[in-house]
Amino acid sequence: MARRPLPAHLPRERQVLPSPNACPCCGGKLTKLGEDITETLEVIPRQYKVIQTVREKFSCRSCETISQPPAPFHPIARGRAGPSLLAMVLYAKYGNHQPLNRQSEGFDREGLDLSVSTLADWVGASTATLAPLNELIRQHVMGGERLHGDDTTVPVLAKMKTVTGRL
Repeated sequence: MARRPLPAHLPRERQVLPSPNACPCCGGKLTKLGEDITETLEVIPRQYKVIQTVREKFSCRSCETISQPPAPFHPIARGRAGPSLLAMVLYAKYGNHQPLNRQSEGFDREGLDLSVSTLADWVGASTATLAPLNELIRQHVMGGERLHGDDTTVPVLAKMKTVTGRL
């Protein structure tokens, strides 16, 4: 039974191995007959970067006024986390049910020192920032004539054991 091909929508990187210029037996000219392609599924690990926003200061020689462009917007005031990083932390916590201590350990393995308290602060600040959106969604859902719910269970860590939570 043949293997299914890898998904066609994934980008392909073509690496052509060097071929001999002449026949290894007699040194004669080689003519291409075709090629065999071996596909390998690979992953590029998460990549982090620091974005430095430079705001130059200028002073007026006449009135001695100092001018500078405003600071860039951050989802968390005076925060250092970008929106994509915050979305990743929130999705891991609420979408994948991954506790912050495990996320902190994972970041540590990747060379980032993000403590559990820092991640918890980010989650709390993000929750406050998203509160107006949450309220609009709540009003839309509760404004319906009927509300459907199912009994989705989720494992919840409790003291010395795991209990079953429901969404």
